[in-house]
Amino acid sequence: MNPMLFKRLASFLLLASLFAPTLMMTSCASQPTQHEVHLAPVSMLPAEMQSAPESVRTAYQFAVANPEPLKNVPCYCGCGAVGHNSNYDCYIQDAPNNGKIIFDEHALGCSICVDITQDVLRMSRDGRAPPDIRAEIVNTYSRFGPSNQ
Repeated sequence: MNPMLFKRLASFLLLASLFAPTLMMTSCASQPTQHEVHLAPVSMLPAEMQSAPESVRTAYQFAVANPEPLKNVPCYCGCGAVGHNSNYDCYIQDAPNNGKIIFDEHALGCSICVDITQDVLRMSRDGRAPPDIRAEIVNTYSRFGPSNQ
């Protein structure tokens, strides 16, 4: 092998070996960790929720499987006037111990409710703590109307 070509190849390999760990750490660090968030099966939803647009259907699935994150945040669509006390109430009227969930159809036609739920879902997947999620929801949505909490 040509000695000059060998030196260049050796220099290239040395540089590559020095920078490879840095590049690998940078690419790994830039990918956020996703936390698993469970959704209820679509089959648990009534027909009108099953046939709703994907974002609405997913919001209902999230509400069924994850009541606490949604009970932790207010809604700002004005639904406090109909007795809702949290974003969760926009989806579920009652969830008795017998497992027979009584759904609320309110969120089928309310984009603010669904947007809040989608934000809670996203932040839950990002691993955000409940107080941080609540603060973000209040900060983002309080301009739309009165809180129901």
